[in-house]
Amino acid sequence: MQTIDFYMVDAFSDQTFGGNAAAVCPLTEWLPDDLLLKMAQQHNQSETAFFVRNDSGFELRWFTTQDEINLCGHATLAAAHVIFEYLDYPATEIVFTTRFVGELTVSRNGDWLTLNFPAWSAEAVTNPPELLFKTLGIHSANEVRVGRDYMVVLETQAQVEAIQPDIAGMIPLGKMVCVTAPGDDADFVSRFFCPGEAVAEDPVTGSAHSMLIPYWGDKLGKTIMQARQVSTRGGDLRCEWRDERVLIGGQATLYLLGKVFLR
Repeated sequence: MQTIDFYMVDAFSDQTFGGNAAAVCPLTEWLPDDLLLKMAQQHNQSETAFFVRNDSGFELRWFTTQDEINLCGHATLAAAHVIFEYLDYPATEIVFTTRFVGELTVSRNGDWLTLNFPAWSAEAVTNPPELLFKTLGIHSANEVRVGRDYMVVLETQAQVEAIQPDIAGMIPLGKMVCVTAPGDDADFVSRFFCPGEAVAEDPVTGSAHSMLIPYWGDKLGKTIMQARQVSTRGGDLRCEWRDERVLIGGQATLYLLGKVFLR
């Protein structure tokens, strides 16, 4: 029987039941992919982060209940929180090696952890799919862009909060959907919908800010911004735009510590 430590962390929040929960499992060596997927399915969280120590830091992978994914912000933050707080890690920066997006770093300053992620561009869409507006329950938007995901820009935070999407209806779009607007008490707010995934609305989406930060940095003429994801759980992010990279800061709170027993 093999025993593996298990952590559940609320990322992008300093409060229990806030932000976005992720499971984290430190490994001494990589297990077969099908076993990692079964573990993620058993954990039944939006993502499980697995990591193995290497010469430069740690190799990091992320699994949903359906498959391995190429990038996850909140599970990276959760993994860094575990390493800094519970694995007796002495440095103030972690280097994660990933399979799809190269090296990622997470630095620590007090209670705040900062992800260093790639910046993603999104191109303007002149004729957005009618299905996009229909499934969001809106008639128009200030702007629609598309990159890794759809980004729908609305006028106000209240409009973003009022969205009641038809998630199943979005599946033919073939992409996730991010809705955003200027914030009342933050530079910008957002929500993130995941058609076809086990979690219909992601509570706080670090990777979406790889697209949101360059967009709002350009629109607002700022490089340092405060953001909030206005899901039911909600989460606060400190954002910085550095050309081809973005810095995404957040806090994290341990919810659960346990053991996984593999027989």
